[in-house]
Amino acid sequence: MKSVLKRVRWWIFAFLCIVIGLYPILYFLLERDFGLLQSKSAELLSNPVWNIGFYTHIILGGLALLIGWSQFPTKFRNKNRKLHRKIGMAYVTAVFFSSLAGIYIGTHATGGIVSILGFVFLGLVWFGTTMMGWLTAKKQDFDAHENWMIFSYAACFAAVTLRIWLPLLITWYQGDFIPAYRIVAWLCWVPNILIALWIVRRRKKVQTLKFELE
Repeated sequence: MKSVLKRVRWWIFAFLCIVIGLYPILYFLLERDFGLLQSKSAELLSNPVWNIGFYTHIILGGLALLIGWSQFPTKFRNKNRKLHRKIGMAYVTAVFFSSLAGIYIGTHATGGIVSILGFVFLGLVWFGTTMMGWLTAKKQDFDAHENWMIFSYAACFAAVTLRIWLPLLITWYQGDFIPAYRIVAWLCWVPNILIALWIVRRRKKVQTLKFELE
């Protein structure tokens, strides 16, 4: 029963990653008066630098979310080492540019300093954990690599949790977007990182137990 529930949770997780990973396509199919763009000023929407940052962030961030989840199943990694490395490099490259673009557009976040700090710190955490994941892989420290990439994808998954929390918060605040957005700027990623920390600590305990038994 536990294994069935674990599989169901995993496939729900993968489904959300794929759906939200493909979400940026809507920005090319619909008019620019939907979603988070509704809260932006006409001046900002006409700024070419901001637009480059925005589309870099959503396209490459969507790609990272779309492919990153497939890297975690152990059986897949063991059977497809070369493919794992190629997907991993695609993920790291996408995150490198998307996170930097995210830090930039975060400085223009709706809601003032609270929102700005929330999204800028998210970008810094995503960038830092991903680069540490890449560096530890280069050093062939694969346990540390997996731990860092768990943190990295927890930050990446903020794209999903933001879209879960934001409608709930807007409802809570009776349609008032600004206070909801200030909260979600932190709520979309801080709990994810805490869950990642719990997973990493649990992995370390299991590894220590295995070492002691050997």
